[in-house]
Formats: sequence, C-alpha cells, structure tokens
Amino acid sequence: MTEPDSLHDDHHQGSTPRPRTRRPFLMALVIFLLITIPAGYIVISAEQSRDSGEDKEAEAAATGLTNAFPSKLQQRIYNVPVPIGSTPVYYYETNSWKTSSLFVQFRTNDWGLTQYLAAVGTSTAALKQGAVTIPPEQAAKVGWDFSADWPWRGTAADRPAPQPSQRIVVSDDEPGHPVVYVVSTVRF
Repeated sequence: MTEPDSLHDDHHQGSTPRPRTRRPFLMALVIFLLITIPAGYIVISAEQSRDSGEDKEAEAAATGLTNAFPSKLQQRIYNVPVPIGSTPVYYYETNSWKTSSLFVQFRTNDWGLTQYLAAVGTSTAALKQGAVTIPPEQAAKVGWDFSADWPWRGTAADRPAPQPSQRIVVSDDEPGHPVVYVVSTVRF
C-alpha cells in the first residue's frame, strides 16, 4: 500500500504548478474598450446636443414666417388655437427678457374664424370694420403690410400678465375664406 502512496507523492512532488500566462494584449484591449465605449457615447451625445442647439438657434434667428402650424405647446401658451383645416398656416416666435410674441397667419373659413375667435374669448361681432390692430412696427417684423386698401377688420384682447394679449386682424379679400393675422404677446 505504501507503493501507491509513494507513486502519488512522487507524482505530486515532481510536477510543478503550471505558470499562469499573462495576456497583456487582451488586458490592454479590455481596458481600452472600458474607456473608449463610454467616451464614444459622451462624444456622440455632445454632438447631438450641439446640433439640436444649432437647429434651435437657426429657427430663432429666422427673420420670416415659417410655413407650418405652431406647436401645440406654442398654441396653448399664446392661446392661438389654429382651426383644423386652415391652410396655409405661417408662424414666427420672438422672445426677450420681458415679452414673448407669437405671430400667426392662417386662412380658414367663416366657421373656423367663428370658432377661433370664441376660443380666444371674443367673437366676430367684436371685429371692427377698417380697424388694423397690429401696429406697423410689429407687422414689419414678419413682412405684413396692412396699408393696402383691403377689407380689414380687427379687434384686440388685452389681458393681465401672464395671460397673453392678442391683436387680431382679419382680411376678407376672399369672401367665405378669411385670412387671420394674430400677434399674441405674453409679458413677464
């Protein structure tokens, strides 16, 4: 019985533990990936954020009306609910420390005009013939010219801050399809 033990002992004593081979390339690759993948995400995120800021800056620097509906948020903030089916629709927003204004122009029908005026707290009866309620300096910001001899009607809805005050001018150049011009201003 001693013989197997001695064989076992010899076998155990004769064998040296296998040295662990280090893989410096694999270790370097793992460290590299652990550093570069999060850094890559940071760079991509920063680039997307910068691009988004540039888009907003370009939109803010626009000097004319944009042919599109104002966003739902803009319509809500400025209380300018453009009637569905209005076309074409244009808008432009200006912002400063004390005031923000939304300029909106849209063509609608008589029903849409009635609905719009009711939604902003006025009515077609409040529109005064020949009244141009948007001052020329405001109109000039977006290229509106109310000096032409058109059938203009207008009204104003002044509200205490922070509620928006509105200047509304309607052109009846095409009967049954009025063009509505609105400047809604929020004061802080």
